Amino acid sequence: MLLDRGEVIAWAKHPTTPDVSSGIFAAVRDVLAHAPLAPREISAVMLGTTHFTNAVVQRRDLAHIAVIRLGLPATTSIPPLEDWPDDLRETVAELAVILPGGHQFDGREIAPLDWQALEQLARELRRRGVDTAAVTAVFSPAVPKHEDAVAEFLTAHVPGLRVTRSREIGRIGLLERENAAALNAALVPLAEQTVRAFQQALSELGLEAPLYLSQNDGTLMTAEFAARYPVLTFASGPTNSMRGAAVLSGLRDAIVLDVGGTTTDGGALVGGFPREASFAVMIGGVRTNFRMPDVVSIGLGGGSLVGPDGATVGPQSVGFRLNEEALVFGGSTLTASDIAVAAGRARFGDPSRIAHLPPNVVRRALTTIDQRLSELIDSLKTTRAAVPVIVVGGGSVLVPDHLEGASEVIRPPHAAVANAIGAAIAQVSGEIDRIVSLEGQTREAALTAACADARRAAIEAGADPGSVTVVEIEEIPIAYLPSNAVRVRVKVVGDLRGG
Repeated sequence: MLLDRGEVIAWAKHPTTPDVSSGIFAAVRDVLAHAPLAPREISAVMLGTTHFTNAVVQRRDLAHIAVIRLGLPATTSIPPLEDWPDDLRETVAELAVILPGGHQFDGREIAPLDWQALEQLARELRRRGVDTAAVTAVFSPAVPKHEDAVAEFLTAHVPGLRVTRSREIGRIGLLERENAAALNAALVPLAEQTVRAFQQALSELGLEAPLYLSQNDGTLMTAEFAARYPVLTFASGPTNSMRGAAVLSGLRDAIVLDVGGTTTDGGALVGGFPREASFAVMIGGVRTNFRMPDVVSIGLGGGSLVGPDGATVGPQSVGFRLNEEALVFGGSTLTASDIAVAAGRARFGDPSRIAHLPPNVVRRALTTIDQRLSELIDSLKTTRAAVPVIVVGGGSVLVPDHLEGASEVIRPPHAAVANAIGAAIAQVSGEIDRIVSLEGQTREAALTAACADARRAAIEAGADPGSVTVVEIEEIPIAYLPSNAVRVRVKVVGDLRGG
């Protein structure tokens, strides 16, 4: 999809391919073929991908990693990766150790670093040929000293080692933050390879503009940043659709339903951005705590299989084979798209191929579809009142013009490519989440330091320094900790450099 000052110039959709870069190549080629400008006139390329999420879910293309926790003599009751699914742990965990180190939130050491043990660890990593590691220290988002020191030591003593520091990805909770860092480490080699493939595909099309990838809070990061932190792309697809829905509809607060071929993803817009989940999120069976949108998915899409009597719709689906399998396209499978055409909600394919469907089957299937959509809306609302519902995605023809729980159903123009529009208009963000002690410093000084760190994170991810603004500050007093402790979370956003 090509966007110029908010106006859609050209767009194309292409089926998913086993080779992720060839699918991107084909889609961009089709867009350029219909674009009234030369490739050199394009200033930036934004891309959303589920490639890394799929790698974790399918247990493929993951690196063998070392997981290093700095927490002795504490934190020994639950070893690293203890709560991971057995098959995933066996796939990625080459080595997992707990060494002395870490801090209390107020800067007091749990134990000093053991340099002799670190030297032994470096030798073991070299012996095993491990080139990817995750380092996690207790309370490193508040006191990063030990985590940074160990990362720098290992990088210097193990040639070619890539190190993920947990404080750069996860939030305060130790186990979830460690899990997020380990997942990231396992994906880094694949991310480097994938980003190079994307860049090569764009280069072959004559596109020399900088490449950005969308991340899971509705903002962008440079390709180089994404190669270092691929876990930040998790759930970026639904997030892009929600951001695109906000722009296309002009609404900043609403429920968004993104209907695809297999699932419907629902989420809430708050101030134009997806509402973030306030709880730990499971990725491929692993509990993590980095920022993720609050998205609920149900097995209902355009390719969903419909039971013979219409009482069941999904979760099984023909997926991307809809154009071959659905009745209206000459196939032999009754799908939700066939029901939509039979009911007059959609016009495509050959309606004569579904003329034999009994009216009671069509009515029953429609009732099932509408009920599941209404239940999804209710699960996302925070009030009993009806709310606006924005419908996007290629399968949005399933959604009726009136739904229980919706004050209105909005179908914005270009809804089928809302995902691409969300990526194209995205800004760049930076976020800090830490616990600080207000003994020895003022509240204003602590907030200023957190805002400065969030600003630096946004600039590193590709934001124009002059455009960075604070969009959210959250302070939560921590009553059960000493030293007048406060949890501080700051989020900033800015425009792309050169955008």
